[in-house]
Amino acid sequence: MSTSSSTPQVGVRKHFTSSILLWMRTAQPRQKGMDHWKGPHSEIIAATPGLEEYRQIHLAEANPGLWPATKGVETQIAADRKVDGVAEVTFQSALSPLRGRTQTRLAFKDEVNVFRRTLLYAGAPNTSRWYDVAGPAENVGARAVVYLRRRDGVSGRESRKVIKKELVPQLIGTGVLKELRTQTFLPWNEKTWDTPDVAHDNPADQRFHASLILGFADPAARTAFFEGTDIKELSQTLAPVASAIHAYDVFTALTYVKNGNILPHYEE
Repeated sequence: MSTSSSTPQVGVRKHFTSSILLWMRTAQPRQKGMDHWKGPHSEIIAATPGLEEYRQIHLAEANPGLWPATKGVETQIAADRKVDGVAEVTFQSALSPLRGRTQTRLAFKDEVNVFRRTLLYAGAPNTSRWYDVAGPAENVGARAVVYLRRRDGVSGRESRKVIKKELVPQLIGTGVLKELRTQTFLPWNEKTWDTPDVAHDNPADQRFHASLILGFADPAARTAFFEGTDIKELSQTLAPVASAIHAYDVFTALTYVKNGNILPHYEE
């Protein structure tokens, strides 16, 4: 895989996005919680003013980690920290969160009905990047979400540079992606999303600093990517700056708000 001038140049759109990692309550069947999130809870979030997009990313129940073993990097996902889903919320502007405070209060009250732990990772405006790696007629048939933990001693600026200047061109150069989104996160702050009666424990050695969403034509293409040769070069790029690479198998991604409009039915 080459990252030279032969790498295709693609457009990029910069956004203001937050991701909320979610764990379902264990006192009820997991699917019951996923259905509540998909239904009643989604209606609360979708009605929030100032949203550009709202997606729910439902992760597969079995998720030991798609990223292959890499020396010196944690790629296996511990069962007790395995995420069930991700709420991907993209705002129209930096002031949008202030407009949505009424709906946010409703979401706070409803969380206890479905989630046992929620962790909000906020990005600064324009640090969420969506790359135009596919044409409008190309569908995403399978996805993976990848969370990156920065090594001790590596600065945020250094890791962001590696992701933007090295990793992204390599990913585009594979030619297999139908979707590519990246996020880099602000320093963790529990008070940003301190919902009552829901856990928000996030020890420093468990925190993430960036994420990737990778879309593929179908599950076979996703499997080929994670079992192929390109992934070795990607690992070599990330290993100096990342102490953990957790790659999740996405069961489905549901869009409720798109281009600032609430959809009459969610879009898969």
